[in-house]
Amino acid sequence: MSPAGTTDAGRLALSAATTEGALMRTGDVVRWLGERRRRNRFQVERIPFDQMDNWYFDDGTGDIRHRSGGFFTVEGLRARTGHGPVRAWQQPIICQPEVGILGILVKEFDGVLHCLMQAKMEPGNRPLLQLSPTVQATRSNYTRVHRGARVKYIDYFTQLEGLRVLADSQQSEHGSWFYRKSNRNMIVETDGEVPHDDDYCWLTLGQIAELLHHDNVINMDSRTVLSCVPLADGEEKALHPDDALDHWLEAERASREVHVERIPLSGVDGWTRGTHTIDNDAGRYFQVVAVSVQAGNREVTGWSQPLFEPRGLGVTAFLTRRIGGVRHVLAHARAEAGLHHSVELAPTVQCTPENYAHLAPGDHPLFLDQVLAADRAHILYEAVHSEEGGRFLQADSRYLLVEADDPGPPAEAPSGYVWLTPGQLSRLVRRGHHVNVQARTLLACLNATAAAGR
Repeated sequence: MSPAGTTDAGRLALSAATTEGALMRTGDVVRWLGERRRRNRFQVERIPFDQMDNWYFDDGTGDIRHRSGGFFTVEGLRARTGHGPVRAWQQPIICQPEVGILGILVKEFDGVLHCLMQAKMEPGNRPLLQLSPTVQATRSNYTRVHRGARVKYIDYFTQLEGLRVLADSQQSEHGSWFYRKSNRNMIVETDGEVPHDDDYCWLTLGQIAELLHHDNVINMDSRTVLSCVPLADGEEKALHPDDALDHWLEAERASREVHVERIPLSGVDGWTRGTHTIDNDAGRYFQVVAVSVQAGNREVTGWSQPLFEPRGLGVTAFLTRRIGGVRHVLAHARAEAGLHHSVELAPTVQCTPENYAHLAPGDHPLFLDQVLAADRAHILYEAVHSEEGGRFLQADSRYLLVEADDPGPPAEAPSGYVWLTPGQLSRLVRRGHHVNVQARTLLACLNATAAAGR
């Protein structure tokens, strides 16, 4: 599939450097998304819990379950840790043990790799329609537990004979809201004919990079797959060699354990269930709500479901600086109750500021004030992106790359933080379950910024 003497990384790098595609102009993509919105009927309406079809509260536990036994459950979680201002808490959590597929199909046009992207509606996204991977499906969806239509293009990711796999790794999802959920992130190449569908378009990595500079165009599932792109390793002199970085992360995992226990949803302290919501008694964090959905171009055109609705706009940022002339980012070994290994590399700052307003300033997230007060000249990248729109309602975060000015954090990072290069972060992503989903979004944005020469 690739010409002799060319590497996959080189071909992907060429796609990243190509800002106009062979089949659609970059400036036409947002208009095309608007056209797809007009041609399909989309509606999301909040409803009381007792109006959800096929969902129910379990009489014994109070857990929210689907009558098929598939999809996911909303249960309770009890957690405790030895770090941070809050060391014990209880909360609702989404339990979805099945591994989904997030896959981008790529194919050469005019000698340049293009990605097949989908105009996909998710009930929690704002706007509802964003660019998703070719396939974005839970196992319940692609095995048709819902008895709806077949997931389009799924065979390219489940029947790989004759195809070229460019990336394939399992990655975590939001560890604060999911309990040990993973998705298989895949990039698969074909040189055969691909059936046309009006809700899909072919774009180069460079075009997608440009669209990442727009608010709420590239959805979360696309961003995590894009972070797995095996771009060529540059000649870089990192502050810490890879083996030292590995030892540091394992030590952080050993010292920052989170002890978690799944408990009945009805037994979660500090949360109250009403007719329409399950609320935190202090009005913080998030609430559980129910929605009714109409979507004309989905495998099932109408359904209802619970969603988590966060309170406030998230702030997610990497501080970045050049060390020895080489770009580094400041990563945090962050413990989250829902992660498989408790700790993964996270952005420098990852929080919703309103959730910390009641705490003393010394208990606010480290570097949050520096990020919020950053001069415009020091902001290398900024955009608002939606989180997982299939489970979260209007969960938006402000994503930033901020140049650390003097006197900023020293090269010797504070405890729990480490300076590493984007290349090192990318290599850890490809190993799976090392870099959290927010940091993977920022890596995709960092690559997009570099590709655009910004």
